[in-house]
Amino acid sequence: MKDWLKQVPPEDREHYTRIGMLGTLDPSSRSALIVVDVTLGFCGRKGLTLAEAVKEFPTACGPASWEAMPRVAQLIAMFREMKLPIVYTYPNTGDQLFTGAVSKSKRSSWPANYNDFPEEVAPQEGDWVMGKTKASGFFGSPLSIYLTKLNIDTVVICGVSTSGCVRATGVDASSHGYKTFVVDDCCFDRSYYAHCANLFDLHAKYATVVSLDELKQIMGNGKPAAANLKAIA
Repeated sequence: MKDWLKQVPPEDREHYTRIGMLGTLDPSSRSALIVVDVTLGFCGRKGLTLAEAVKEFPTACGPASWEAMPRVAQLIAMFREMKLPIVYTYPNTGDQLFTGAVSKSKRSSWPANYNDFPEEVAPQEGDWVMGKTKASGFFGSPLSIYLTKLNIDTVVICGVSTSGCVRATGVDASSHGYKTFVVDDCCFDRSYYAHCANLFDLHAKYATVVSLDELKQIMGNGKPAAANLKAIA
């Protein structure tokens, strides 16, 4: 049993299983990866404790970020190898001055490197790096137009925070009609409790939650396929 699922009371797991809310979906070859907000502002610098990281970036998740980072890099590499589209989101802190903050926390300014991506997962030419002003990557953005243009019907989501922007993007992906997958060990949060509870809720209602290894098996171990290439031609 997955570690995050162990945190859910047994009676809840049994009830959700009994009524069929913990089933799974099958992705298609027309898949895109959404890397949600994996910036220094949400990670913090490598090697710092959570307490140290939040002194520089109050929204940082600290060690949880860097524990997940190698797997996030592997996931991105898999999509590159399969020649499938990758979208990076980041908080458009400039426009938030006019639209309002994403959450209840209030910030009057952000460090200059807040939206820098760690080099381990940095975007490359051909990736779309998209600013957003709210939690969901779909809210008030052209993301669904881009995915429709590429004939995408499945989105795979990773990033931060599981309980915030990952959850919001996953819910909206499902609401827009996409088969939605969330990669549990490629997501992270400043609260492990919130991470576990939100993975459970996403899996029960809006998405299929899988590990990176499970996704590799589902998608053919990252080997390029004619169908994948045709999907984004």
